[in-house]
Amino acid sequence: MTSFSPGRLGLRAKFAVIAVAALLLGGVAVGYTLRSTPEPSTGPAVTSDGPERRTTGPGGPRLMVLSNGVRSSVALRDPAGPREVSSQRCERVYAAADTVACLAPAGALEGPKLLVSDRHARARESVRLTGIPNRLRVSASGRMVSWTVFVGGDSYAGSSFSTRTGILDTEGGLRLDTLEDFRITREGKPYRAADANYWGVTFAADDNRFYATLSTDGHRYLVEGDLAARTVRTLADNVECPSLSPDGDRIAFKQAVDGDPAKGWRPAVLDLATLETSRLAEHRSMDDQPVWLDDRTIAYALQRPDGVNDVWSVPADGSGAARLLVPQANSPAPVA
Repeated sequence: MTSFSPGRLGLRAKFAVIAVAALLLGGVAVGYTLRSTPEPSTGPAVTSDGPERRTTGPGGPRLMVLSNGVRSSVALRDPAGPREVSSQRCERVYAAADTVACLAPAGALEGPKLLVSDRHARARESVRLTGIPNRLRVSASGRMVSWTVFVGGDSYAGSSFSTRTGILDTEGGLRLDTLEDFRITREGKPYRAADANYWGVTFAADDNRFYATLSTDGHRYLVEGDLAARTVRTLADNVECPSLSPDGDRIAFKQAVDGDPAKGWRPAVLDLATLETSRLAEHRSMDDQPVWLDDRTIAYALQRPDGVNDVWSVPADGSGAARLLVPQANSPAPVA
């Protein structure tokens, strides 16, 4: 039998072996990448490592959403059409002006994070969080970011939960990890309580005034906050997850049925001048912080019985009917 030694292999044969191995390894790598790239649930997609590339579908305003937990966007003129998909995974996403905020899920070796970038995916801020990411908002100017996490429990339906809400000023450097030190005025009187929980911040145009939910003593109040003064005051009861309209006159929110969150929530709109509430044409339970698509329409996510989310919209004046906007998506945020 003739023996074979690697040292006797000619140069041409060596290069042939290397070339074949490279082709095989390249094929494995490509196959892995294709299987690992997150896909949206419906419609064709464009995938990128950074911001969504506007290379498919109609132009104009877009709606940022999460598709299978991946930051994506659709054209508002064709919300069921092609989705442009990034590689960023989020539990919640929101964007305004030049700011994109993502509540990134916990990894194998680290907890969840708030990640703030610009529209070109250039990183600006990173904040480590403790808890289950839940709510996220960016002010219209893009300057202020607020987030909420569950630090005890994982649902607003009962009373045995606790939340922590923070605010980040991306320009001024301010970072508040909790609002629980703010002074409270409850129904016109100073108030202090150990059971105060805040969630669902929405910012006014001046980037100082904000609205949020304050839970205390069995009530869930809409509060108006003053960031510079570190104060909040109650405005109305049974108001959760507020969202300020673009004109600054109204609050869209979820309202507990008969004041009991265990019965579910319905979307409603509150007039800030009169504090009168209008129920909207959605009769299913809506456990979300709604967003305003414009001054006449709000959008929100609804969860199906199988756990899949869809984004719906409804007129903000109580007329019309709810309609499916983006199937198999959640966390909507309109972007220019």
